[in-house]
Amino acid sequence: MSKFYKFYYSITFSTAIMLLLMLLSLPFTAQAGGSSASVYYQQAIKGTITDKQGLPLPGADIRVKGTQTITSSDIEGNFTIMASPGDVLQISFVGFSPQEIAIEDNTVINVILEEDSKTLDEVVVIGYGKQKAGDVTSAVASVKSDKFTQGQVRDAGQLIQGKVAGLAVTNPTGDPTATTSIKLRGNNTLSGAYTDPLVLIDGVPGWLNTVAPEDIERIDVLKDGSAAAIYGVRGTNGVILITTKKATGAKINRVEYTGYVSTSQISRKLHFLNAEQFRELYPEADNGANTNWLDEITRTPIVHVHNITMQGGNSETNYIANLNYNYQEGIFLKSDNKTLRGRIEVNHKMFDDKLHLRFSLLSRDNQYTSTGAGSSFRPWIYYQAMRYNPTDPIRNADGTWYQNLSKLGYENPLSLINESNGNVKTTEMRYTGTITYNPIKDLTLNGNFSLRRQPSTNGYSETLNHISNVRDGFAGNSFIGGYTDTEKQMELTATYDKTLRKNKFSLLGGYSYISNGGESWSMNNYGFQDDYFGGWHNIGVGNALQQGFAGMSSGKWKTNLISFFTRATYAFDDKYLLMASVRHEGASQLWGTDNAWGTFPAASVGWRISNENFMKDQKIFDDLKLRVGYGVTGSQPSASFLGPAMLKYGDYAYVNGEWIRTIVPASNPNPDLKWEEKRETNIGLDFTSLGGRLSGSIDAYNRDVVGLLYSYNVPMPPNLYPTIMANGGNMVNRGIEVLINATPIQTDDFSWTTTVTYSTNENKLKSLNGSVFKTEYDYFDTGSVGYEGQVTSSHRVQVGQSIGNFYGFKVVDVDNDGKWIYEDRNGQRVPYDDFTHAPEDRHYIGNGIPKWYAGFNNTIRYKSFDFTVNMRGAFNYQVINEARMNFEGTQNGYRDNRLTSVNDKIFGKTTLSPEVQAEFNSYYVEDGDYWKIDNITLGYTVNKLNTKAINSLRFYGSVNNAFIITGYKGIDPEVSTSGLDPGVDRREKFPTIRTFAIGLSAQF
Repeated sequence: MSKFYKFYYSITFSTAIMLLLMLLSLPFTAQAGGSSASVYYQQAIKGTITDKQGLPLPGADIRVKGTQTITSSDIEGNFTIMASPGDVLQISFVGFSPQEIAIEDNTVINVILEEDSKTLDEVVVIGYGKQKAGDVTSAVASVKSDKFTQGQVRDAGQLIQGKVAGLAVTNPTGDPTATTSIKLRGNNTLSGAYTDPLVLIDGVPGWLNTVAPEDIERIDVLKDGSAAAIYGVRGTNGVILITTKKATGAKINRVEYTGYVSTSQISRKLHFLNAEQFRELYPEADNGANTNWLDEITRTPIVHVHNITMQGGNSETNYIANLNYNYQEGIFLKSDNKTLRGRIEVNHKMFDDKLHLRFSLLSRDNQYTSTGAGSSFRPWIYYQAMRYNPTDPIRNADGTWYQNLSKLGYENPLSLINESNGNVKTTEMRYTGTITYNPIKDLTLNGNFSLRRQPSTNGYSETLNHISNVRDGFAGNSFIGGYTDTEKQMELTATYDKTLRKNKFSLLGGYSYISNGGESWSMNNYGFQDDYFGGWHNIGVGNALQQGFAGMSSGKWKTNLISFFTRATYAFDDKYLLMASVRHEGASQLWGTDNAWGTFPAASVGWRISNENFMKDQKIFDDLKLRVGYGVTGSQPSASFLGPAMLKYGDYAYVNGEWIRTIVPASNPNPDLKWEEKRETNIGLDFTSLGGRLSGSIDAYNRDVVGLLYSYNVPMPPNLYPTIMANGGNMVNRGIEVLINATPIQTDDFSWTTTVTYSTNENKLKSLNGSVFKTEYDYFDTGSVGYEGQVTSSHRVQVGQSIGNFYGFKVVDVDNDGKWIYEDRNGQRVPYDDFTHAPEDRHYIGNGIPKWYAGFNNTIRYKSFDFTVNMRGAFNYQVINEARMNFEGTQNGYRDNRLTSVNDKIFGKTTLSPEVQAEFNSYYVEDGDYWKIDNITLGYTVNKLNTKAINSLRFYGSVNNAFIITGYKGIDPEVSTSGLDPGVDRREKFPTIRTFAIGLSAQF
């Protein structure tokens, strides 16, 4: 193992020294620039930069063409620059078409810039660089900040929800500590290390919640293999490129504030019996009270977010600083999340702009209340509020909590909240430094270095009045734990760009080294004498430690990933386009095998059909481009050291009068273990019509995943361990993605822009067997659902079927007594009393992954008003409704509360018989199709203010998760679609919420 790391470090160090010597050996030659005109004298040229409505454009760049003379407009759009007759001024402003104006004898120049929605779309962020949209030959989607979702947004994922075809962004929970779930083009692994798209923030790995949503300028998505292959194994599920806001302009002095206040409610509540209805159904369980337990544990939460961005400097040295505070209360008591983020980026150019230095520091401090060990709000509390008898009192006559100790797992939800106390704190520090050097015009050398350190601690205690002590004797049960996660990255690249007449090409070469490591620890104790001197702040005084019943653990991990990569692009006559790349990677998880290194190639071509001579006279398309791409990416095992045989501690053995731990095998050796490979073909068509008012793209893809990592059962002997991780079967994903952008109406005062997205995905497991290792069966069961204290498997993964299939008993009717009638393995109808519930009688009864998604986003602007409506939906899938499974049956030995639907007639015939036991069957599987009006925002912008201090103000009101159209009977059919067991609406899941926000944006 040590030789492996020494080899990695030697490569890293030698490569860094080599590139550093290259940088130092190159001459820093300064080239004087000047106007082509003869300069007789210079004079002050003054003017004002405005838009078509006469509103000033502060921060517009004004440059004397061919020189280093540059300035920017002030808060009122005014500027002054020194120039000579014959010079040409270049004026540019983000979001507007640039202009060039020749100076003659005029000393006052007033410029009106035209809005150009295509300007921002001309450049697309790709791996390790940028590319003009017209030159892109892969499936890449871009969303700019003006298209982001507004209102109460939890992270970067929600900003682009429903706006990128093929990217499924879901909000499966209303927990304020949760993040969005993202999945791109289906499920691609059974046991691989990477299941979600790679998220990069300014080139550095992170998460969707690393940077504040208000601090993001744009998000680009690399969707297909030819685009993502430049990132190798990390890009196997696609890449999300987040670009933060940057300081721009010659003379910068800007301050921006954005903030909002919001509240929320449960989007749709489950309807449980009230006290009167419960007494009527279960008169023997009446305890005399009238309690709405859900109301008792909920509140009207307040959320407020404040964001300040400051920019300063000039074209040579500038900075941008961002401070963001996000305070969230959840709908449940003691559910919250507080995050303070700060980011500062400093840029400096020197040696005639040949050397560019950038340093950034990003800090994130997060903490939230814990009502369960190591968690946020404990889902068990919500479950207890649902099941608790509405005739039970909250407290006894003596003021103590009412507890019915005779009922298994029956715990007063308010006592669980009030008699527990915990906190989770996480601090993330990210240091990033970038050196960019242009020794000659077309060559760029770049070094990017980053360090991320994330310590996290959590503590949790239960009081002596907690049910864990009252019932179980764990006095003051307490827990502490934490971890420290560290990531180091170094990436060195060299890029050469050149244009020779009709030929335009670029060459990229690079080296990447990433090291991840961390340590963890935890302790638990109980047996405290009181609630004042013990708990997680003084965990050592619990008696369980002295009695030998306390617990502790610790761990340590480290992984490395080393890569060499290259990419070439070529364009001839702006018609024929080519991009090809290859990445060679080594991963520490495959240490000890013969395949620690993998090679991942990619290539794509494009044809600008609209630039051909035979298209010159057509009036339909402004631009038409055909794309074809193929790329290979991979995935290493999630666990480390699966190649060699490993040992671990086993049971105790009594040897020579003492008990000692035995050493036993932990794994079998497998030197043939290697990477999973995803081989993807993508065919796309991009088009623009009607002068840019209609544009879009259509993509069709096919992903073959070969060499799936899978744990096979093997005989003992000759093997020392019963299973082995090996490469085996293969899986396929295929689908279609459509994106349409349109501007149906565009006038000076009124505009309407709309975006439509549509995507499909079809998944199939083609094989589980490999050339060496075989499975006894062509399937395995996974996932679980719970009901009435029991747990059963919920999904089956089988060759020839799709991932996400539910597998359980199929009911087709009820008899006159309200008992199920089943369909057995032979397709025969079997009454409830004759059905044996044998595993062989289970059926495929649904699938939890939507077959297609759609989005429909609209923005209407009238003068200073803007109105946005974002809609999206998921279709052709099913959801397991665990709440109905638990609370709709009439069988009720514990006399728990029930949904009002307990009185509904099954299949329109009769209510369910009390003799029918709770179980997982097809009756509790529902169609999950939904269409959401996801975001509604109304805003008003004030640009003309009688003050020099404020440049503009914008006020807005927003509703997120506003309405839903669905036949689903639960709270929300938008549930998790990740992993091998998607589509389960858990009974105790934190309910999804509807939020209402009012906000303000101001520029100073």
